[in-house]
Amino acid sequence: MISILSYAQTGKISGTVTDKKTGETLIGVTVKIKGTTKGVSTDVDGKYLLQAMSNGQYTLEFSYVGYQTKEVSAIEVKSPSVTSLNVVLNEAGGQNLGEVVIKASFKQESINSLYAKQKNSAVISDGVSSDQIKKSPDRNTSDVLKRVSGATVQDNKFVVIRGLSDRYNNASLDGGSLPSTEPNRKAFSFDIVPSNLVDNLIISKTATPDLPADFTGGSIQILTKDIPDSNFISLGVGAGYNTESTFKDFKSGARNFTDYLAFDNGDRALPNNFPSRNKFNNGLTPTEQAAGMKSLPRNWNVYSNTALPTQNYQFTLGRVKSFKNSANRFGSLFALTYRNSQTINNDVIRDYVNVDYHDNIYRFSTSLGALANFAYTYGKSKITFKNIYNRNYDDSYLERNGFNKDRNRDTKYFAFDLMQKSLFKSTIEGNHALGENNSKINWSVSYANILNDQPDQKKVSYQRNPSDIGSADYVYVASTGTLSKENSTLFSKLNENNYSGGANYTLPFKMLGQLATFKTGLSSIYRNRSFDARFVGLVANTGAANADEIARRSLSTLYGADAINSGAYYLSDISADADSYDAHSMTNAGYLMLDNKFGEKSRLVWGLRVEQFNVVLDAKNPSPQTSVDDNYVDFLPSANYTYSLTPKVNLRASYYRTLARPEFRELSSTSIYDYELLSLQQGNPNLKESKIDNGDIRFEFYPQAGQVISVSGFYKKFHNAIESYNQDSGSSRIVTYINTDEVNVYGVEFEFRKSLDFISKTDFLKNTTFYTNLSFIKSKVKVANSGINLLNTDRPMVGQAPYIINAGLQHSFLDDKLSFNALYNRVGRRLIVAGGALFPEIWDVPRDVLDLQLALKVIKNKGEIKFNAGDILNKRITQYYDRDLNKKFDSTTTDETISSYKPGGNYSLSFSYTF
Repeated sequence: MISILSYAQTGKISGTVTDKKTGETLIGVTVKIKGTTKGVSTDVDGKYLLQAMSNGQYTLEFSYVGYQTKEVSAIEVKSPSVTSLNVVLNEAGGQNLGEVVIKASFKQESINSLYAKQKNSAVISDGVSSDQIKKSPDRNTSDVLKRVSGATVQDNKFVVIRGLSDRYNNASLDGGSLPSTEPNRKAFSFDIVPSNLVDNLIISKTATPDLPADFTGGSIQILTKDIPDSNFISLGVGAGYNTESTFKDFKSGARNFTDYLAFDNGDRALPNNFPSRNKFNNGLTPTEQAAGMKSLPRNWNVYSNTALPTQNYQFTLGRVKSFKNSANRFGSLFALTYRNSQTINNDVIRDYVNVDYHDNIYRFSTSLGALANFAYTYGKSKITFKNIYNRNYDDSYLERNGFNKDRNRDTKYFAFDLMQKSLFKSTIEGNHALGENNSKINWSVSYANILNDQPDQKKVSYQRNPSDIGSADYVYVASTGTLSKENSTLFSKLNENNYSGGANYTLPFKMLGQLATFKTGLSSIYRNRSFDARFVGLVANTGAANADEIARRSLSTLYGADAINSGAYYLSDISADADSYDAHSMTNAGYLMLDNKFGEKSRLVWGLRVEQFNVVLDAKNPSPQTSVDDNYVDFLPSANYTYSLTPKVNLRASYYRTLARPEFRELSSTSIYDYELLSLQQGNPNLKESKIDNGDIRFEFYPQAGQVISVSGFYKKFHNAIESYNQDSGSSRIVTYINTDEVNVYGVEFEFRKSLDFISKTDFLKNTTFYTNLSFIKSKVKVANSGINLLNTDRPMVGQAPYIINAGLQHSFLDDKLSFNALYNRVGRRLIVAGGALFPEIWDVPRDVLDLQLALKVIKNKGEIKFNAGDILNKRITQYYDRDLNKKFDSTTTDETISSYKPGGNYSLSFSYTF
């Protein structure tokens, strides 16, 4: 990864050299220790590393053909630490290179390089570095994304950018696209990527031709950590307390040791010898009926324990191998993370239309993360091999009590649900600089696998007639006389493979006397997915002599062996052909892009991207209306203009066309019952691709390094926007998807990050930074008279928030050994699902979130103790039907509560040590 001077274990200096105007890294820059002959050259990433340096102060000289030589002084080296120094170089222009040497101090040059990185992005983007992640209480990538301007997170894992639904984003990990992790929506669950494995995270809010076009909110690019400058081992351990859960009574189904390792032991899987659908269709013999009932998992016992504190463990190992008499270098990085939490959502209120329920939901969650990255640098080339694996194990148990108004019955409902999700991704990438002009070739191939395994999701309902009060019949009776998706046992499995590859060529050249860059590339992404769902269960044989007695049994004995042997039940399968599907898609893309400079202040990045997309979905259903075979070819222009008004001020403007494509699940007519929301989730095979025209303007002011004040405006016009919709269907609620004819979105963003030393030059305010980012968005939906029974056609776009507020305060003490952070977030009232007449729109109630962190470096800065307090206000999370359309939640009047609960405040203490 980095050119080297020596391999002795002493002090080191490392960094990156970039062009001050463009921000591009410079390859082959000579870096020398002044007064000696010792030196190195920057590698294909513009990085350098000087080793075997004794303690003391040094001056480095940076020289490169066509650029002014620079000397940086007062660089202090302390063994065995690594001193970081990033440097920017100016083009020489027409000056005599031998006459000009630019001089700067270490502190000055650190500021200069940070300015260059901030100002020279080709697009409007925002990001978070690993250093910023360390200073927040964030434990996974979804938490980190909350800190980015204009970004919010739903359900603690799905990202909303610029107030737009998460389905309008795309995500990449180490340069390769990420598939959707969710079986019922187009979304990536960012909680499966631990934050300590992230090197940096960038959200591009405008498009360039070299970016995939299937986004309009943002393109989220995650880079995992690369190769360290020196060998190290890091260990971390932590424990957490939730105010609503920890040390409280915790109920669950059967627990196994492997649950703590994020793996089910197989007891809940559908047996291999269980009768197939075809056998059910043809009719089971009595022997097959008996064998099938006995093989079906039937453990309905509920166990009570105490919810334990959250546990976190981390291990990271970095190794570097230098080769004698060569600038070649091989490095590796390994990481393991573990987390276990046991949470309770107490008294979840559901009071709407025909129900008045109160739920208690108990969730046992284990997550494992592993990373193995390798890199080899030789000459002007670098090869990387990056691998990441994450696994989430979520086992939940729900108890519901309340009244069903339609049935006029007291109701008890129980649900056991296990979801196992895993992500594996492997990427091989090469970067090569060619010739004296350092043109670049970049190529990569990537494979990703998403696996969702949901074994033995079982549900059962009990009913009691309130008019029977005082009689012997005033008891709860199990509703086992019929089988539906509401009370069946679900076994589902989703397996998706994602293959991608691409190559890019970058050529620097002179155009009208100015440095310009031409870039072109090709890429392909092939996805294939299989999804299978079985809905099976035991149905009461109402003619059995003991049928009434068995129906009144408690949950643990309702499906006991004695009841099965006595003939009280028969086995049923209500799975439909549409409940399973196979799908694949192919995306081929090519682009041409130019990066032009006009004079000293103007820059234009422009070009054209072409994407060809084919999606095929076989619903395993003879009905042609449920299968899909769609083809699209799209021409996607973009232009990003930057004018540098002063060295500290940028003006930006951009236009670009992007896309939003239906996800496999959104196209599939498969219907899955969501027992928490009491609705069926179903796709629409008639969905079409969305096209979006986008425009942005932005003013940026950088008062000092690490400080920014910016104002942005944006406009988006959607054609055939894809939205979720409450479809009226008798008394049943079905959430499906529609194309909305046209949506117009307008927004303004404001970002401010500045030290408070402008108030007073005291040390306290000098070490205090205030930052905030605010977004205000308005959208307007135009719906044609298409026969869809919509209650309110004058509404915003689904998932779009009218405002987003992020704010924070950072302060450091004792020469940065002690730091304090306060972070605040609030998201405006959001439309979650568009509505019909019987089931209207579902809205999210705004809530305030406040997080605090205190961090102390100990043991010669090798150890760190962190205290985190998350969501300490513990405001209710509420979704509701806005019956009176007054745009606010009136819990005591006509509005109805879909879900409302307190998640609890989270308090944790952790310790990490690096040696």
